[in-house]
Amino acid sequence: MHMLTQIILVALFITLALPLALYVGSLDWSRKHTKKVTSLPEFSAKADSGQYRLAANGLEFVLRVAGMQNTGQNLILLHGFPESSLMWQALLIQAAQAGYRVVAFDQRGYSPMARPKNVGDYQLAALSADVLAVADAVGFERFHLVGHDWGAVVGWLTVMNNPQRVQTWTALSIPHIGAFFDAVINDPEQAKRSRYFSFFQRPYLPEFLLTIAGQRNLKKLLAALPQSHKEEYFAILAEPGALTAQLNWYRAMDVLAYAQQKTFERDIYCPTLFIWGRNDGIIAESVIAKQTRFIKAAYKGLAFDTGHNLMQSKENQVIAAILEHLT
Repeated sequence: MHMLTQIILVALFITLALPLALYVGSLDWSRKHTKKVTSLPEFSAKADSGQYRLAANGLEFVLRVAGMQNTGQNLILLHGFPESSLMWQALLIQAAQAGYRVVAFDQRGYSPMARPKNVGDYQLAALSADVLAVADAVGFERFHLVGHDWGAVVGWLTVMNNPQRVQTWTALSIPHIGAFFDAVINDPEQAKRSRYFSFFQRPYLPEFLLTIAGQRNLKKLLAALPQSHKEEYFAILAEPGALTAQLNWYRAMDVLAYAQQKTFERDIYCPTLFIWGRNDGIIAESVIAKQTRFIKAAYKGLAFDTGHNLMQSKENQVIAAILEHLT
C-alpha cells in the first residue's frame, strides 16, 4: 500500500510539474524586449521618425513616430490584440509622406513600463485616457484617429468623449461599441462569435495554454501575420506578466453591464470611416448596419473580401482608404 501511494504521488507530481516546467521554460526571464525598450531615446520636440519612450498618464509608452517635423495635421494610430504599434508601420510611412505628423504607441499592457497589476486599471476609461495623455505629450491638440480591433474599441470611446479633439475617426473591424456590446448579449450570431471572451477572462488558464511549449498555441493564433511583425509580438508576449496585462483588457470588460445599462450607446459627431472584412469570424455582419444610428456626421462603410486582420491582408487598399478619408 505504501509503495502504491508513492507511485501515485510520483505520477501526480510528474503530471503537474511537467506542464508547469514547459510553461515557465517558455517565458523570457531575461526580458530582452524590455532591455531593448529601455535603450530607446526619450521623445522630444526634435524627434522626426523612429522609436522613442514617452512618459504620459503616469506610465511610459513605446512610441513609433513619423514625419513629426512636417507641418501637416496630426494622426494617432491604435493597435489591436495581441499586436503592437508595429502593425501600423506601412501607414506611418505613407501618412508621413503625405505630410501628416503620425504617432502610434504600444498601449497599456503592451509597453513594458505601462503594465499596472490591477485588472481595474485596464478599464476602457483608463485606456482612452492614455490616448489623450499621449496626444498632449507629443503636442497634438487636435488629431485624426485610427484604431483596429481593441484599438477601435478604445477609439470609439475616445471619439464619444472628445468630439472637439478628434477631426476624423477610422475604425477597423470593430463597429460602434454601443451596437457591438449590445449584440454580444442580444444578437445570437454575435454572441456565438464572442464566446472566446469568457475564455480570455478566466484567471491563469489562457496564459498557460497560449504560452506553454514555446508559445505553440500563440504562434497558431498569429500564424497569418507577417513574420517580421510576429518576432516582436512573440518577444513582448514571452515576458513574464505581459500576456496577463494584455488579457486584463478582457477581464476588465463587463459586457452584460454595458448592454443592460446602454453605457456606450452614444452618438458620434465626427466624420467616420468603418472598414471591415466580409469573412471576419469575430464580427457578425448583422451588427454593422446597427451602428449607423449612432453616427451623426458623414459616414462611409467599406468592406473587403477578407478576414479580421485588414492591415495584413489588404494593406494597400486600407491605407489608401484611410488617407482619402483624412482629407
